[in-house]
Amino acid sequence: MTLMQVWGALVIFVVCPLLGGLPLIHGLIYILFSKDLRLLGTGNVSVSAAFYHGGRFAGILAVCAEALKGIAAVLLARFFFPADAVWEIVALIALVMGRYWVGGGAGTTNVVWGYFVHDPVVAGLVCLIGGVGFTVLRDRKQVQFGVLGVLILVTVLLHPEQQDLIIATAALAFLLGWIYTKIPDDLSLNSQAVQASSRSAFKFFQGDSLKDPFQRRAIRSLNDLLDVQQYGEKAATLADLKRLGYPVPMGWVLAVGDDPQALLSGLNPSPQFPLIVRSSAIGEDSAAASAAGQYESVPNITKREGLQPAINRCFESYNRSAAAQYRRDRGLPDTTMAVLIQQQVRGVFSGVAFSRDPILQSGEMVIVEALPGNASQVVSGRLTPETYRVFIEDELLQRSDRSAIPVESPIESFANVSRIARSSNDSQPWMMPDDLILEVEGVGEVPPRIIQQVAYWARQLEAHYQGVPQDLEWSYDGQTLWLLQSRPITTLLPIWTRKIAAEVIPGLIRPLTWSINRPLTCGVWGDLFTLVLGKRSLGLNFDETATLHYSRAYFNASLLGEIFRQMGLPPESLEFLTKGAKFSKPPLISTLRNSLGLLRLLGRELSLAKDFARSDRLQMTPALTKFTQQPAANLTELELLNRIDFILDLLKQATYYSILAPLSAALRKALFKVDDASLDNGATPEIAALRSLQALANSARSILPKSSVETVPLSSITLFETLNTTEDGQIILAKFDQLLEQYGYLSEVGTDIAVPTWKENPTPIRELFAQFCVAPNSEPLALAQSQRSTHTVQSRVNIKGRVTEIYSRLLAELRWSFVALEQQWIESGQLLQSGDIFYLEVQEVRCLLEPKELALKTSASDVIAQRRSQLERDRQIPAIPFLMYGNAPPMPTLSKRPAVQQLQGIGASPGVVEGQVKVVLTLASLPDIGKDTILVVPYTDSGWAPLLARVGGVIAEVGGRLSHGAIVAREYRIPAVMDVQNATQRLQDGQRIRMDGQQGTIEVLL
Repeated sequence: MTLMQVWGALVIFVVCPLLGGLPLIHGLIYILFSKDLRLLGTGNVSVSAAFYHGGRFAGILAVCAEALKGIAAVLLARFFFPADAVWEIVALIALVMGRYWVGGGAGTTNVVWGYFVHDPVVAGLVCLIGGVGFTVLRDRKQVQFGVLGVLILVTVLLHPEQQDLIIATAALAFLLGWIYTKIPDDLSLNSQAVQASSRSAFKFFQGDSLKDPFQRRAIRSLNDLLDVQQYGEKAATLADLKRLGYPVPMGWVLAVGDDPQALLSGLNPSPQFPLIVRSSAIGEDSAAASAAGQYESVPNITKREGLQPAINRCFESYNRSAAAQYRRDRGLPDTTMAVLIQQQVRGVFSGVAFSRDPILQSGEMVIVEALPGNASQVVSGRLTPETYRVFIEDELLQRSDRSAIPVESPIESFANVSRIARSSNDSQPWMMPDDLILEVEGVGEVPPRIIQQVAYWARQLEAHYQGVPQDLEWSYDGQTLWLLQSRPITTLLPIWTRKIAAEVIPGLIRPLTWSINRPLTCGVWGDLFTLVLGKRSLGLNFDETATLHYSRAYFNASLLGEIFRQMGLPPESLEFLTKGAKFSKPPLISTLRNSLGLLRLLGRELSLAKDFARSDRLQMTPALTKFTQQPAANLTELELLNRIDFILDLLKQATYYSILAPLSAALRKALFKVDDASLDNGATPEIAALRSLQALANSARSILPKSSVETVPLSSITLFETLNTTEDGQIILAKFDQLLEQYGYLSEVGTDIAVPTWKENPTPIRELFAQFCVAPNSEPLALAQSQRSTHTVQSRVNIKGRVTEIYSRLLAELRWSFVALEQQWIESGQLLQSGDIFYLEVQEVRCLLEPKELALKTSASDVIAQRRSQLERDRQIPAIPFLMYGNAPPMPTLSKRPAVQQLQGIGASPGVVEGQVKVVLTLASLPDIGKDTILVVPYTDSGWAPLLARVGGVIAEVGGRLSHGAIVAREYRIPAVMDVQNATQRLQDGQRIRMDGQQGTIEVLL
């Protein structure tokens, strides 16, 4: 074998499987019809599926696409092995393997057309014999496997001397035969539901192999993968749950146009085994509308004669005037309905459950309502149910196991339904662990363990359906707890989260800050999304990605998750990049569909260093230099407004880099698996400030009297008075002033211009300087010898630090400009007191400069007073929920939580420490703390660095490994645990705890 042929073999074994797995059919159908073939019909991604779900045109395109694959594989082999035809068969085998294991199809079309190029005579004879055989026998299965035998036979007859070719052909035939036994046949689907342009051909190729009338008519059951667009959300969801192993009563589904007689003849309801006929309309039980009570359900069918009238009533209810009006009111299209025929559970206890409280719209309580008898009594509203509240922490549940479960044939005898439902999945992943006891509020007749299991289901299914709150119906028949329905709680959408929002812009937010930050942040994210999605981003309102609840920022998790999925990324991508959360596998098809957009985004990431350096050199640095030379306090009203607009223009670019640079650093860190300890965050402003301050404190210690250094605690006032008494001390003070001038732009909340900077309030930095003089921190850990991959990440970390500096300085200049403008307006009487301007929006500030806006000038004081009052009311709310559901959440209440002995968060800085809890909500008053203190805070920002450097450990309600607190903690070898929800309420001052910054665990000792 020549070197060229060695390379050829390698290319065939690598390229052909990839070529086979290339999802051309899936992409064509999705682009043309927005249909996901994996979720339709049999789930195959095949040519016949394209004909069935897309019609003749789509089917022809699919044939062409797959034919080209087969032809390309043969020609590729012929290029490298022009004299050895066996390699052409080997290439087809490799192609078929990729087609099956990656692409989800059998590869028949690839082989047929590839064979015509490989050996037209053999291919023609086999097709001729197969066509005649099918016309005569009309048995699809017999002909399908018979053709494979004919292929081997014809090859033997025409090429008896080429044993290698015969063996390769036999291997290809056996591979195809094996695949045929493993995947369902699309031709077994209901011919009435096929696209009209393909129906006649589809019926012809179905043949007469389906001797059983149920199979011939393709009656669908809950054991099948059901198409939502054909069978409705209710039936499709129940089929999904049944495949997951949940105890769902057996059922069968009829779509419009299906002949029900084949099904009805196989069912024999009785008083002991009644049936229920339920609606499953397109759009019913969806995230857009529940349609509760709009369509007919007919229970208690005990005779076969009652089934047909019940089915008719269900179908007719779709066109009732009330149902039609319901759809019009919600802008839902008129589509169609399917009917679900199920075993009816004879309930001893039945009810409903809500995975989140639909009234409070927040919290971790599951609401369960129950009554003796059937579930219909609860949902009817005629009786008052027993109500139970079950507390389930979000950390308790992991996403449900999605592994496939064995299913039986579409039609089982009705007598075996109960047995099948109870034993369809022996592992029973839905069962609550025996050692898990959930706290239940409420007393009634229903056994507590049933209530706990129902609540466990509710939260488990919420996790399975991407965190969307679920409304369940359930029934217990004395032996088995049955799941009857699960649907989204439409009033609890969208889902709002503070997880990342509280890290980006924490604390109470005033109107001026929000009117600037929201369009900047949402606009930049919108630009990045549009870069990937292209025209598909039209119609998306990116301003809806963020909002304020209770004067705090929330991100729209529902919208962001959907955008990420459209981009081909998992919905949790942002948390992975910013906080180190688990990253699920991206959907392959969506990723490929967005490959060009993702490549554009990758291009931005690769050019980040060059683009930022140019922007810094030409725009940012010159502007900041000019601002330093011309302080805002020296400008007129008009000059201040012009400066504000100029800074806002610069902030558009700075915001872009402040988003892309951290994401780039996090992505590279994850890809190259670089440890936090090997990275130097010295370019980050708060770290640079602390290092400079510590170095200055070391210099001060050498000139301070020993008695002063040994004074613990040492007041900053006393320290500065002592230093001022000597010439060397005055030099230290001058250097401190220089340091304060250099880093004075930092503040407690770097992204909130309403918060004073260190320059305006130097108390925290002065107190830390005194602390360093008395008890200097140990030097930061020396970095390990870095590898090339570490250098790659370090360069991005350095860029991130410089971006943070520029962004923070621009925001500080913006604040000082507004403060200067406010001071002038206070002097002229337009504003009453310091801080008023931050209760106006930026556009209102502009209008106040217009002479024509007399009405606004008159009412400004009233608007400010009203908004200030609202902010103070929001400040008094004891616990702000991290998740909110719906667009109009009520005032949150402090939910009852069981006493905790252990908490879990994200380990952000390694080390184990014991200490006393000190809860600090703001930096308004600095507490008396030391190395025995474990600080518990709602968030950490650059301005918290002086406080964090003085304690023994840090616990924060939000944040991750890349947050400000985590970076400072690692700098000074302090254990840190981030993302501990409601930590400031769950931990109390004085408690003795042990925390592990590596594992992210917190244990309450006393």
